[in-house]
Amino acid sequence: MKRRRTAVIGSAAVVGLVAGLIAIGGPAKAAQPSPVGPQGVSPQQVSERLPKASDLAGRWIADDGKLHVAVTGAAAADRVRQAGGSPELVARSQRQLDDLLATVDKIVRADRPAGLQSWGIDPVSNKVVVKVRGAYGALNGLGDGVQVVQTKSDFRQQAGDVHPGDPWWPGSETYCSVGFPATDAQGNKHFLTAGHCTNDANQAAYGAISQQNKLGTSNVGGSRSVNAREGDMGVVAVTDPGWNISPEVNTWGQPAVTVTGSAEAIVGDTVCHSGNTAPKFECGKVRAVNQSIDYGNVVIDGLTTTDGCSQGGDSGGAWLRGDKAVGLHSGGNSSCVSNDDNSIFQPVNEALAKGNLTLLIGDGGPGDPDDTEAPTAPGNVRSTGTTSNSVSLAWDAAGDNVGVTGYDVYNGSTLATSVAGTSATVSGLSADTAYSFTVQAKDAAGNKSPASAAVSARTQPGSSGGRTFSNGTDYPIRDYQTVVSAVRSTATGRAASPVKVTVEGSHTCLEDLNISLVSPTGRWYYLQRYGGNTCHPLPASKTYSVPTTENAVGTWTLRIGDNGPGDTGTLTNWTITL
Repeated sequence: MKRRRTAVIGSAAVVGLVAGLIAIGGPAKAAQPSPVGPQGVSPQQVSERLPKASDLAGRWIADDGKLHVAVTGAAAADRVRQAGGSPELVARSQRQLDDLLATVDKIVRADRPAGLQSWGIDPVSNKVVVKVRGAYGALNGLGDGVQVVQTKSDFRQQAGDVHPGDPWWPGSETYCSVGFPATDAQGNKHFLTAGHCTNDANQAAYGAISQQNKLGTSNVGGSRSVNAREGDMGVVAVTDPGWNISPEVNTWGQPAVTVTGSAEAIVGDTVCHSGNTAPKFECGKVRAVNQSIDYGNVVIDGLTTTDGCSQGGDSGGAWLRGDKAVGLHSGGNSSCVSNDDNSIFQPVNEALAKGNLTLLIGDGGPGDPDDTEAPTAPGNVRSTGTTSNSVSLAWDAAGDNVGVTGYDVYNGSTLATSVAGTSATVSGLSADTAYSFTVQAKDAAGNKSPASAAVSARTQPGSSGGRTFSNGTDYPIRDYQTVVSAVRSTATGRAASPVKVTVEGSHTCLEDLNISLVSPTGRWYYLQRYGGNTCHPLPASKTYSVPTTENAVGTWTLRIGDNGPGDTGTLTNWTITL
């Protein structure tokens, strides 16, 4: 994929360009008729025809029902028209908006006032909009690209009183709502919900009040819940007999909606949510995406705001665009008010990727109940590297009559990790110790291959509390989605400066990627920023160095965001040396 940088347009050219565009703040004065775009396509289809580019600065569905796209040049305007959209000339490019947002985010982290509600890019006004109760003098001097909007309400992560209906109960606490069902690589049943509903590790989950009708366990192992800058998402394992998961969304008296897949919401989309508190099934429009929300007790990035009504007890519930899953209910106002931001949701695709889960769709897929043939055993299992606390492995792909969906890696007789690709890193091992590993392949129907031949490997000498940590779980890097992978450091004292991060994997366009490291304190360090004229493949192993002033202990998180179309890949392993 090649990109063309936005050219600097002279004043005379700008006059001509404005004549052919819809200008922000007033009607277009078109000197000539615009080319006619394709007819009979939805705004979402138009959006899919327009890959993100440096000369496109946001998109939204306007009141006229059309997709409007902010552009900074004539070439971009032509592409938008040909795709069937309406171009609007703006002053700031997406890169300029991103830089403004980064500046605002830095100020907010250093000076977070009482009454701060949210901040993020508004594509319609071509500005970074900050919503707050009261003045916010720290933002003075940033120019007209940052707009401070006064608000009278506060966002809160919602809880609720107990009502009969379709909730789930975390232990003896008040209820939350069920989000979307999903399965893991082994075919085990789960459902997604809000992270603030699943804070407690290994908590019993119930289908009725007073700890009745146990259905499973929330936040198994303490690693299946996030309620922090990264997001608001949690997983409940459905393990008790008699409980099944279904893609049929409860619409509370209306015909059920069968989920057929997932999607990313855009500004102007009509979305609906199902939750356990009246009005229970409610629709509205998306007002903003990728927003940072201050709930008072926690700040969460990457959330979507809507004008649909919600109440306490809806947390974790399903948000839909038609029959596509788009989000998990996160929060909103304590009561519905007449403004644009009543309800907030966590994008569902990020939650699925974080949990390494597959959305359940259609008639109960994935999987073919008639497939009983097991895959062949993986061949040529080998060690590709060791540290004092990890062993990296690779193997040749297994075969299957339908298709292999993943691999289980065993340390002796213990399941060490599950991956989608043909490599993995097993971490948390003891120094200078010999281990034996085998690998099994599996398919969508749950059939497993015989175990591979065993391979032995010895970790390197080193003291406990080593300075290198890794995560070898495979994550697909998909268009316009973000991969999130974490490691837990037990190292003591200050982290090295610079910290070294090695990323292993594949991707056909390195220039599509934003790669960042998030420290245990929530500080972001950018390793690589999106942009470039020509695509180059991601090297099989690429090392970054970044200066830090952090303590080493805690959870370090790697985030890889894909910002371009048509190029994908896989994160197979990453290592941090502290």
